[in-house]
Amino acid sequence: MRAAVSYPAPGSVPVSVLIPTRDEAAQIEACLASVAWAAEVAVVDSESADATAERARAAGAAVWVRRFDGYGPQKNWALERLSHPWALCVDADERVTPELALEIEGALAGAAGPAGATAAPGGAAGYRIPRLNHFLGRRVTRCGWGGDRVLRLFLRARGRFDAPRVHERVQLDGPCGDLASPLLHYPYRTWAQCEDKLWRYGVAGALEAYARGRRAGPPDMCLRPLGRFARMYLLQGGALEGGAGAALCGLAAAQTFLKYALLWDLGRRGEAAARELEAGPR
Repeated sequence: MRAAVSYPAPGSVPVSVLIPTRDEAAQIEACLASVAWAAEVAVVDSESADATAERARAAGAAVWVRRFDGYGPQKNWALERLSHPWALCVDADERVTPELALEIEGALAGAAGPAGATAAPGGAAGYRIPRLNHFLGRRVTRCGWGGDRVLRLFLRARGRFDAPRVHERVQLDGPCGDLASPLLHYPYRTWAQCEDKLWRYGVAGALEAYARGRRAGPPDMCLRPLGRFARMYLLQGGALEGGAGAALCGLAAAQTFLKYALLWDLGRRGEAAARELEAGPR
């Protein structure tokens, strides 16, 4: 039997962990427990209506409460206020495994300059991390969810997030390496969360497309959801995931329909519809 792997000692790894939150009281403590080995842990909270901020403070994290102005801008604002040159950005629905924590410790141990201020060995300014995705408690490796790698560990002086409405990414100035140990991702734990994300991502996708000058019509509303389902379920192996695969592909198709239905309405009613969506439920 393989021996259990332990996390590094609490507060021992010279890296700043940043966790953006909004109404994450149900899972923020588990996320924070998985990064307790970091020398600094900070939460930037978008005015949560639940006890997210209070629970994060009780767990020992620094907490900044700030009005939400976009995923990228929110994270960039917080990055400037961290203490260490290296930053690790983790979402509240993610967990750092002990293996990943140890690998990060090793990657930064030989970094040049004080606490890795210049670059890691080999000149890397950042690292991509493999991510294991779960849907309603089950790990999913198909439906386009396999082979997921995200750039989350980087030098703050060399990386900034871009600013789309959804799925922001780090823009890195310098070479990027790859770590082998995984980050665990639980984006859809309950059906209520699925419903909430369907609406939020659909709205954000429609507003982003509208701002770029795109418009939609009946063919988009009919064909694009079908195409999304067929690609994920048939071409990307969702059929092999059983009921979870069918549900996940159906959810993605529904989100695609919502996006293009809203985009059609935006093209029809213009800025009035955009203002309604912007002022809609969180």
